[in-house]
Amino acid sequence: MKKNIYIDFTYFILLAASFGAVIVLGAFVAPVIFNTDKILVGVLLDNYNAGIIMGEIFHRFSYWIYILALYVILYEGASYKSGSRDAITFAAAVTVVFSSLMFSSIYAPKILEMQAMGREATQSDTFENIHIASEIDFKLLAVALLVLFVRRLMLLKI
Repeated sequence: MKKNIYIDFTYFILLAASFGAVIVLGAFVAPVIFNTDKILVGVLLDNYNAGIIMGEIFHRFSYWIYILALYVILYEGASYKSGSRDAITFAAAVTVVFSSLMFSSIYAPKILEMQAMGREATQSDTFENIHIASEIDFKLLAVALLVLFVRRLMLLKI
């Protein structure tokens, strides 16, 4: 039974768009927001306020990540059920879902919660450790998305 090509196309677009968003947020948006002193004249954002802006961006991005995780679960579950089983795809899909949910439901809310406590909370070792873990998770998500996209593309039979 051949799957609907529109479902496959939507899946590839979702994976590619998510990978692109992760790269753009991590490589372009964050460095610009945290280096406003080199860009703006007369207006300076300190790290605390830049962090609040970045936190809000990631909070809004979390909604997209939830959709991504749900779609990966549904698509890969249907593929697995139909007999399209591949160890690399399975591992990448599990990693995408795991890292997506970790970022959206644990790291982003915890960082926002600590930011709401004030500047002192964001200067603690706990905040630093959570922030580092979220950065690692975000990089893991990018790699897993790329692997899943490429492997699914390789397995696509036209």
